[in-house]
Amino acid sequence: MVNRINDIAWQARQGSVAAIIQVLNERLANSGVRTRAIYHDGVLQILCEASTLDKLEQSTLVKQIQQILESIQPRNIRKVKINSRIVQEQQLLWLEEIMREPENQLLWSEEIILEQPNIFQQFINNYQEQKSEAGKIHLSKTQLSQPIPISNKSKNSAWGWNFFSLSLSLLLILLSSIIYAVLNGKLQNPLLPETTSSLTPTAKSSNSEDSFTIAVRIANQTSDAGKIAKTSTQWLEIAANWQRASDLMGNVPPSHSRYQEAQIRTKLYKKYSEAAQKEAEKSKF
Repeated sequence: MVNRINDIAWQARQGSVAAIIQVLNERLANSGVRTRAIYHDGVLQILCEASTLDKLEQSTLVKQIQQILESIQPRNIRKVKINSRIVQEQQLLWLEEIMREPENQLLWSEEIILEQPNIFQQFINNYQEQKSEAGKIHLSKTQLSQPIPISNKSKNSAWGWNFFSLSLSLLLILLSSIIYAVLNGKLQNPLLPETTSSLTPTAKSSNSEDSFTIAVRIANQTSDAGKIAKTSTQWLEIAANWQRASDLMGNVPPSHSRYQEAQIRTKLYKKYSEAAQKEAEKSKF
């Protein structure tokens, strides 16, 4: 294994708060802002301090910090709360102070959610890290003052591990592509009976992000269909699709980044379904 004690970027990606602070301070050095951070109750609490108010402009600083953190992609960190104040001599127990008296201690605070890399990006990052690690091992061995004999068994083991990792990544990417193609094919025309009957099991087997995305897609298509619907049968199909979209939104778990929006959409789509049923009743006469 390569000694990564001094690899700050790698440590930050693993979720080390100390490494994250170092990266933030390096990239914000020109702006005159210094940061501190503590991971507390599932939230990365960041304190930004500067000597003057103009250096702590909220929209600019929040955008900078979010871009930096999303470029780091720290593991297991999604919720971040950014706090700001004019620099103070008091350094210890700052989190306790701002939580006790936020109105007196802070200029402003804002909570953000970091975007997580998709499955393809994760595979690419993991593969690049493994490749980089293998390159560092090779480089460190060639720089030794005395040559160290490497057995064929060690070479074959390293080559076999890299080949296995690459093969596994390609296999998972291929499976993801197949699943996406199947889902996309089934959702081409959700207003047809054979398609609508297959949406429910698909939504149950998909992950939370798929449930949200599929529900939005169904809602958009159903909204378009409602603009031209005339017969009672058409309105009943529209009502069923709105209800399906509502059910999918209702399946989005609390851990999802857009959970609150999903809850609102669940109720909204249900109301649209009820309205479509009323239109179906009117169209009978």
